[in-house]
Amino acid sequence: MRRFTSRILHFFSPNKQLVLQLEHILGYTPNHLPYYQLALMHRSKIEEIANNNERLEFLGDAMLGSIVAEYLFKKYPYQPEGYLTELRSRIVRRETMNNVAMRMGLQKLVQYNQNDKGLARSHIFGNALEALIGAVYLDQGFSRTRKFILNQVIKPYIDIEHLESTDTNYKNKLLSWAQRSGKELVFESVEESLEGSRKIFTIAIMIDGVQITTGNGYNKKEAGQVAAQKALDVLGVTS
Repeated sequence: MRRFTSRILHFFSPNKQLVLQLEHILGYTPNHLPYYQLALMHRSKIEEIANNNERLEFLGDAMLGSIVAEYLFKKYPYQPEGYLTELRSRIVRRETMNNVAMRMGLQKLVQYNQNDKGLARSHIFGNALEALIGAVYLDQGFSRTRKFILNQVIKPYIDIEHLESTDTNYKNKLLSWAQRSGKELVFESVEESLEGSRKIFTIAIMIDGVQITTGNGYNKKEAGQVAAQKALDVLGVTS
């Protein structure tokens, strides 16, 4: 009854279109719409911490990590802790979540400063997905959050078997290529900036003194992997 009443109220709301878009993404009708509106508000639009999605992102990140951990624990009963940790890291990393968010269409809903062209190429949509998970938890509780992550995120958008078989240590691949090719390879830290309360690191790939590409991440290891992956693409290295 509560869900039916909520749907009727949203039908006559000026936010009717947003509700319909969220229903498609979530698989249910939101009860408390302001949670979801907050999840879609990037700090480049509203600086005040109470009115952007950074706190919800923190909550959603924690929920995502724990539910994915439980999922892998049950799916792989004979795999050791290190294997499960690595696979979870591949699933919840920024690039993966950003890719999932864009395939979901979240980039059409996130409110951000579109004059800042760099933002559209960053991880803000993946961050918004984590914030959305936080909104689901506050609005619907743990059981619905678990269902959303497994049925609306993991199963339709993440190929676990492919992640298992893929070597994602791009830095090692690039180092091997440089050694085979007789190239001088340097990972250079070029910038540290803040995205809200989080520090963003930028690592540049230098080959024979020439900058090939850069990568961003929430730590230097992540930024180095992103930069190495981009460099491998630029150089056409496949193995």
